[in-house]
Amino acid sequence: MVTAGLIHYVLNLLHLTVHIRDVCVFLAPVFSGLTSISTFLLTRELWNQGAGLLAACFIAIVPGYISRSVAGSFDNEGIAIFALQFTYYLWVSAWGGYVFIINLIPLHVFVLLLMQRYSRRVYIAYSTFYIVGLVLSMQIPFVGFQPIRTSEHMAAAGVFALLQAYAFLQYLKNRLTKQEFQTLFFLGVALAAGVVFLTVIYLTYTGYIAPWSGRFYSLWDTGYAKIHIPIIASVSEHQPTTWVSFFFDLHILVCTFPAGLWFCIKNVNDERVFVALYAISAVYFAGVMVRLMLTLTPVVCMLSAIAFSSVFEHYLGDDMKRENPPVEDSSDEDDKRNSGNLYDKAGKVRKHVSEQEKAEEGLGPNIKSIVTMLMLMLLMMFAVHCTWVTSNAYSSPSVVLASYNHDGTRNILDDFREAYYWLRQNTDEHARVMSWWDYGYQIAGMANRTTLVDNNTWNNSHIALVGKAMSSNESAAYEIMRSLDVDYVLIIFGGVIGYSGDDINKFLWMVRIAEGEHPKDIRESDYFTPQGEFRVDKAGSPVLLSCLMYKMSYYRFGEMQLDFRTPPGFDRTRNAEIGNKDIKFKHLEEAFTSEHWLVRIYKVKKLDNREPLDHKLRSIVPRPKYTSKKTAKRKRGHIRNKLVLKKGKKPNNKK
Repeated sequence: MVTAGLIHYVLNLLHLTVHIRDVCVFLAPVFSGLTSISTFLLTRELWNQGAGLLAACFIAIVPGYISRSVAGSFDNEGIAIFALQFTYYLWVSAWGGYVFIINLIPLHVFVLLLMQRYSRRVYIAYSTFYIVGLVLSMQIPFVGFQPIRTSEHMAAAGVFALLQAYAFLQYLKNRLTKQEFQTLFFLGVALAAGVVFLTVIYLTYTGYIAPWSGRFYSLWDTGYAKIHIPIIASVSEHQPTTWVSFFFDLHILVCTFPAGLWFCIKNVNDERVFVALYAISAVYFAGVMVRLMLTLTPVVCMLSAIAFSSVFEHYLGDDMKRENPPVEDSSDEDDKRNSGNLYDKAGKVRKHVSEQEKAEEGLGPNIKSIVTMLMLMLLMMFAVHCTWVTSNAYSSPSVVLASYNHDGTRNILDDFREAYYWLRQNTDEHARVMSWWDYGYQIAGMANRTTLVDNNTWNNSHIALVGKAMSSNESAAYEIMRSLDVDYVLIIFGGVIGYSGDDINKFLWMVRIAEGEHPKDIRESDYFTPQGEFRVDKAGSPVLLSCLMYKMSYYRFGEMQLDFRTPPGFDRTRNAEIGNKDIKFKHLEEAFTSEHWLVRIYKVKKLDNREPLDHKLRSIVPRPKYTSKKTAKRKRGHIRNKLVLKKGKKPNNKK
């Protein structure tokens, strides 16, 4: 947001009138172009200019980065990958995922020290990076003192202290004898490491340094989030990455980047040690979490470019050498003088010039042509795949769905916008909508209505309360909705069109999050069959078949027959006939169902008789001001009698 605002301010300062919306829409594509340039610069430093050019071409079209850099993708990641690549080129600070960077660069320095590759260049570069980065990052109000008070930053501080100690010992090395230096070295290193370790433990124990976050633990222990922080594990981007995702986002680069890593390790130097560490760590983290494919994509493009560049140099370089033949050495001159001899210096039969030319014209040129054509075919397939993925997966807004018929024609499913427009036009402007947190921002932005929970997932207890309402039966859910002043409930149901991202498929995460806060009321095992299956048909759990989410999703669905091959109430997403077709509501009523049944909205019925008055009186006369429930109830009774007298009725003192 700061970057977009700054660009908008500068453009208007230069009298280039641009709407802030246009700046936000085109921010990611502009920075993706800068990412290609920074990738070229970084790969050129690691290998050569040809590899840099290929790497820039790869990252310009690779689906793993296109997914976050298309027009309209206004998110941190649009700028983040440029910051990450430019960080690795200049060693400065970057985005919200900068914890990866702030630990990878110290790891690089630490490994260089272990490999005895210490130099003044490493000392100056890292000391400047750490001091300047620390001071600049602390100027941002949101960051503040986090760089010196969180565990994620302690590795960078520890390596900085270690580097200073190492540099000091190198200074003393020239002024002490070998025996004195060895004694001082081991004593100094052990003492410094012990002091730093004990200091970090003490500061963490006293609370000055915050412990490792749950997101960090979930990277090392894949089952941690599911047990302790289910709201993190429930996000689709935080699921483990499948092989299909690797191939979909990287295509042929999955196979070629290990070759580039091998070339770097074979011809290792200080810079290539860094890219090897980057590749190994990024591969591990991308396998743990789908979202971190974004950090793997740049290094895959760089190493694949190195692999392709090396192959082209090897198989096309001989043609370049023929055009510029090397200077002949003395042994060749001796061979020319003794051309009449049948044997060379090694005692082997000498080949005539015509035989050498025939050997080169035989298998050699054919192999070069075949390898070159194969490489070009791979690049062509990669370009075709990237174009197809970009046009089909990443060029449509997520709020509008598209499906294809057998004849290739396309159907546009506009149910989301249809439902949000209905909410905006047909509900009170102060109405409160309860839905799962995935749709909170959309409802607030497109329907302009208040939501209980949204995509800002910091309030875990509030989200768990909504999950409890969805997981409970109608009566228990109604009490929760009354306490939250809910007017409408919105759900997503994909059983008609086969949409797999609906709320029934997300339902177990609602149960798990609710169980974390309310273990006495909600238990995940209650929603499974005795065989441990999650089923929506007649064999499903009775608790599941009577819960609010199930009833709202399948209300009136049992009467619908989608086609002649399936019975009424057949769920296309779960491929099953639902088990509860006779669904009736006591406290809710259907208010709206979109054309393809994708979005369903229910209205919460108001209380009968005097209960609405009591409900309002609770907000007028809150209980904490009085000593007991009895006193608060008596006070509300006095106010109720006054309101009744104003209407000209006699008060009911008994009640």
